[in-house]
Amino acid sequence: MKRPTITDIAKEAGVSKGAVSYALNGRPGVSHATRMRILAIAEQLGWGPSRAARALSDGKAGAIGMVIDRPADVLGVEPFFMRLIAGIQNELGPGPTSLLLHVAPDHDTESGMYRRWHAEHRVDGVLLVDLRVDDERLDVITGIGMPAVVLGGPLGRTGLPSAWTDDAGAVNDVLDYLAALGHRRVVRVAGPPEFLHTRVRSEAFAAAGRRLGLVDARTVHTDYTDVSGANAARRVLVSAQPPTALIFDNDVMAVAALGVAQELGLSVPGDVSLVAWDDSVLCRLVRPALTAVRRPVGDYGVLAVSMLQRLIAGEEVKDASTTAPILVTRASTGAVGRL
Repeated sequence: MKRPTITDIAKEAGVSKGAVSYALNGRPGVSHATRMRILAIAEQLGWGPSRAARALSDGKAGAIGMVIDRPADVLGVEPFFMRLIAGIQNELGPGPTSLLLHVAPDHDTESGMYRRWHAEHRVDGVLLVDLRVDDERLDVITGIGMPAVVLGGPLGRTGLPSAWTDDAGAVNDVLDYLAALGHRRVVRVAGPPEFLHTRVRSEAFAAAGRRLGLVDARTVHTDYTDVSGANAARRVLVSAQPPTALIFDNDVMAVAALGVAQELGLSVPGDVSLVAWDDSVLCRLVRPALTAVRRPVGDYGVLAVSMLQRLIAGEEVKDASTTAPILVTRASTGAVGRL
């Protein structure tokens, strides 16, 4: 269907294109009655302002961008990103700014996307997710001068504020809880080691293990999928010295590990306790329900968008954190029953 134009509105209203322009842009030059009639016809025809035209007139694209460097099939079952996007949309609301979302197959494609968006003025700013250790995207973004907010940190980098949550504090809470239940052999099933949030959690996990005197507190890495989570759980649970507790960096892997434990004839939590991360609805639907770190993922998106909008408006924006994660205890954790 052809997109309606100002010419179509003028023809339907029986007025000049200039009169339509005055009415649609709120400028004087037409009577109130004529303005209302033109606006009603424009709405009836489904007319909307051109983003390209608006960008030329006021310098704003009316969109923010986010590129996710994850396989599309992984995103389809990853509750974190769905809840994050929901938070972003809640903050954008019905206003004039929309979210431009792109899934990239690799890091180089992602950096190229930012350059193209900036050159074509497709977005007014971007949200950077899945921050890497020594992430070259930061230099790309600052080099082209695009407003951006990083989800992760804090970075303390001037002109590139970050919205972050206290993952290290959450790791300490989990290990304190498990140690109080008598667990001394704890394995954390983490995401890829190149992610900054993985390193933050890993360093906090190692430090807390030493502080608590755990005899075997170690981290194994996966790609966040249910298959890799299940494989990692199976390997450690059939080892000579299996852990009495497993912590997972997302809830998809934790749910998969629950199935592995049942497959191996292990009782949860009698033989092994399980702790998930992010506390999506998956954690409450399985049996036993999973103990989980509940992060304010939706609020994370709200905070990041709010910071980005202020940055685009020319305000000075500093790093900011969400409310602290909390540990929600359920039936998948208990006192040590297997030595």
